[in-house]
Parts: sequence; structure tokens; C-alpha cells
Amino acid sequence: MAQDAFEEIAETFEFLDDWEDRYRHVIELGKAMAPLEEGQKLPATKVEGCASQVWLVPEVDGAGPDAVLRFEGESDAMIVQGLIAVLRALYSDLAVSDVLEIDAPGELARLGLNDHLSAQRSNGLRAMVQRIRDISTAARDA
Repeated sequence: MAQDAFEEIAETFEFLDDWEDRYRHVIELGKAMAPLEEGQKLPATKVEGCASQVWLVPEVDGAGPDAVLRFEGESDAMIVQGLIAVLRALYSDLAVSDVLEIDAPGELARLGLNDHLSAQRSNGLRAMVQRIRDISTAARDA
């Protein structure tokens, strides 16, 4: 049930045999993202549970199950910035009810990230996914 943008990342990963190349690709995805404005880096947008500094700024259009989720994000770590880009590809522009149906661990496992991220990075990635799910649940129930 992944978005086209995520499928594109998964296809690119299939062609990149070396994990160094895959890391570089994730970092490049992150570099392509616009930085957040300083005023968006607030305690309310900071993701706890990440070793790096991470902010996710949601934009929810509408209310209820059909509300559409978009978000921007930023991290002070290049690989984590890339992981934010991967999550945006997975979730952005979906109805919040669809966001909640996505098996994020399963989709991310297709990229092999679970096996190649440190325990701290994996925990941070789970924290970001949980934040996105919490935002989507609140919007769905609004």
C-alpha cells in the first residue's frame, strides 16, 4: 500500500547492491528537502526518543478519516534527515485513515533498513513513525 514515491525508493534500493551506496542515496534524499524555519523547531514539534535532534511539522488538511496528512521535517544528522525523506515518501499526501493502515515496519523492512541502522537510529525511526501515527489518530478522531 506504499506511495509511488516510496516505491521509487524501494526500486532504487534494488539496483544499489552496496549499503554504502544506499546510505548515500538516503542522505541525498534528505539533502533535497527544504530546511525548516527556525520558528518551526519547537518543543511541540521535536520527536523524543531520537539520538539526534529531530523535528516533524505536520500539516493536516481537513478533519476526520479523510483528512490529508503532509509534513515537513529536519534533523541535525544527515542520515536521519534522509530517513525523514523516506517517511515523507511513505506517508505524505495520504488520508489519515490510510496512514494508519500502513505497516511501516514491513514497508521499511523492504529497504533493509532494520538490518543496517544502529539500535539508536532504529529507535529514532520508530519514534518518528509513532509521532506520525499519533498525529493521524488525532486528526481522524477530530
